[in-house]
Amino acid sequence: MQANDKTFTANGRTYRFPKHPTVVVCVDGCEPEYIALAIADGHMPWMKRTLQQGLGMQAQCVLPSFTNPNNVSIVTGVSPRVHGVSGNYFLDPLSGEAVMMNEPKWLRCPTLLAQASKAGLQVAVVTAKEKLRALLGHELQGICFSAEHADLANRETHGIAGVLEMVGLPKPAVYSAALSEFVWAAGVRLMQRHKPDLMYLSTTDYVQHKHAPGTPAANDFYAMLDRYMAQLESLGCVIAITADHGMHAKSHMDGTPRVIYLQAWLQSFLQRDDVRVILPITDPYVVHHGALGSFATVYLPADVSAKAVCETIQNIPGVDTAMLRAEAATALELPVDRIGDLVVLADRFTALGTHPQAHDLSGLDAPLRSHGGRGEQSVPLIMNRPASSLNRSRSLRNFDVFDVALNYAQ
Repeated sequence: MQANDKTFTANGRTYRFPKHPTVVVCVDGCEPEYIALAIADGHMPWMKRTLQQGLGMQAQCVLPSFTNPNNVSIVTGVSPRVHGVSGNYFLDPLSGEAVMMNEPKWLRCPTLLAQASKAGLQVAVVTAKEKLRALLGHELQGICFSAEHADLANRETHGIAGVLEMVGLPKPAVYSAALSEFVWAAGVRLMQRHKPDLMYLSTTDYVQHKHAPGTPAANDFYAMLDRYMAQLESLGCVIAITADHGMHAKSHMDGTPRVIYLQAWLQSFLQRDDVRVILPITDPYVVHHGALGSFATVYLPADVSAKAVCETIQNIPGVDTAMLRAEAATALELPVDRIGDLVVLADRFTALGTHPQAHDLSGLDAPLRSHGGRGEQSVPLIMNRPASSLNRSRSLRNFDVFDVALNYAQ
């Protein structure tokens, strides 16, 4: 059997060994309009050619449209209902504490990256933020490090040392476009020096939170992506690009944030304080969004009718939908034990918060742009190969990207 006839399996899906080095890129917060306007303004010649000669489709990300559940979906090939990561942040039912979902203990299935490495493929992972590294690299026999902590990479923990010297760039600031550039530059250097069979690159949405599609800063950012993708292609790589979520403005016409402070509203409506709203967008990096997103889960006292509250919330202007726990778990493919009594989604123009005083918005130097709801589900799925045997009428999810890259684009 030839090496390229081999397969590996992960979570019920079968993947072929790559015939060519294959790179999957998750561009954090990549609303498709960013690419369309950057191409129209002449900033992405590689991408323009790729969309003409390769594969260009729109896919749907998972809900909530946040970083952790979508990155984990991409690298497991399944929805949160299977892998268990329901947000960046959740209420642990065992401890009763709200915690970050950054640790592998929250995973309920292996990643396809780990399975690929165990099958004998050389695998490398570079993520922008440290918060994802442990999840993406769980049980991986290969290279895995973050741009945020690139200076700390060592062979025992990360499979590599001397990352800053290898990449040739200084350690980037966490709130900067340079954090994503470091990821792409590291990907190029890894491909040149280590030649992994399979590589996953995941960036940060710092630029997208601050700059709308078509603005100079956004176009510069996507031009930078374009240059690095061209370099990877010149090294013979199959390249697949998708995103964890889109991004939209969540502000009034005067530029102030358009927010429903849901916990304050519920406490006023119910005339009691023993109600709790969890915002799964919350993570260690809230300066650019103030922990305001378009998805929330609600925990109600046992003597309150969840159905009645749900119906009332549904009528609040700016709410897209409110669902009971069981309905949300089924409709949104979420783990039923890691969401509240209610799940609330705001529309594409609105964010959800708890209390006004609970959100530090002092770091917002531009109108609020955020994500989390159905308005941010549409993401690109782009390949630099035509994937001619792929059924173009198939409804794709962002977590199908490894399937398309390995099974159709080789």
